Amino acid sequence: MHIGSHHIENNLVVAPMAGVTDRPFRQLCKRLGAGLAVSEMVSSDPRLRDTHKSLRRTNHEGEVKPIVVQIAGSDPEWMADAARYNVDRGAQIIDINMGCPAKKVCSVAAGSALLRNEALVAQIVAAVVAAVAVPVTLKIRTGWSVASRNAVRIARIAEDAGIAALSVHGRTRECGFTGPVEYETIRAVKQSVSVPVTANGDIDSPEKAREVLDRTGADAVMVGRAAQGRPWIFREIRHYLDHGGKLPAPSVKEIREVILEHLSDHYEFYGEVYGVRVARKHLSWYAAGLPGGEAFRHQINRVDSSAAQIASVDLFFDQLAAYDDRLADVSSCRPFDSPVGASWVEEALAA
Repeated sequence: MHIGSHHIENNLVVAPMAGVTDRPFRQLCKRLGAGLAVSEMVSSDPRLRDTHKSLRRTNHEGEVKPIVVQIAGSDPEWMADAARYNVDRGAQIIDINMGCPAKKVCSVAAGSALLRNEALVAQIVAAVVAAVAVPVTLKIRTGWSVASRNAVRIARIAEDAGIAALSVHGRTRECGFTGPVEYETIRAVKQSVSVPVTANGDIDSPEKAREVLDRTGADAVMVGRAAQGRPWIFREIRHYLDHGGKLPAPSVKEIREVILEHLSDHYEFYGEVYGVRVARKHLSWYAAGLPGGEAFRHQINRVDSSAAQIASVDLFFDQLAAYDDRLADVSSCRPFDSPVGASWVEEALAA
């Protein structure tokens, strides 16, 4: 797949998730098989640029290219300026957020709220495209509500305004993260435009990725919630798409190594105190569904140092080693309904 002049190694994309897809997580997913990873959304409000949160989100030191930064806002001039600002700091692709369903975002007419104003969509996309020399992409939903699906019209407007690629979450803003995914709507979008289209929504296994690609005709698939605590899903999907067979589940040793590598990057990126705090949710996701995982989650929420977190991980995986070294059901054991619905997004944004 190509986005502008960028050749993407494969058609697997890490979805932007507030409070999740920080630089350490993006890097980990890329090492484990993702071809592209989109940053957490960065506000276009220039007054927020010097906050600790914004500075971390615009830190791309050592990141595997191409670097994709997602910007959010509703003012065309602010969005254009935000695009320039982020390109100056290393962004090689700018992604516009018109898909976030969180109330905090929609209440300021940003995110998926923009789908209600097609004229403003055109103005924002045109302003951002004109502001930077790098490709500009767009993330949307199928519409604001079930009664007002307009993804095909939005896609055509965006293409006319110069968008280089589209990602479509197959639900309306009204649906949030629940209910069936409208893969047929994504197919209709793909058939209506000539730019690459990425399908997003409930892609949680290699088989589902193959099914969605076939049903939608999309150029790529975007994985979000299913990668939480299971970043190796990208190498599993990649192997299945390339060879038709399934990889064996990762061993207990492999999972431990992935977690410790993630934690090391996490502490370096955030520092000791905040790194320990933010790591807790990732460790809970890693342990979800594993034998003793619930007790481990309670333990990890009580420790307050990186050394104690690492010691807890080592103890937990020493205990897991008493089971089969390769947990046969590790790829399917973690619940899919992890807390990344609109309320979780709002909590992450406020952190």
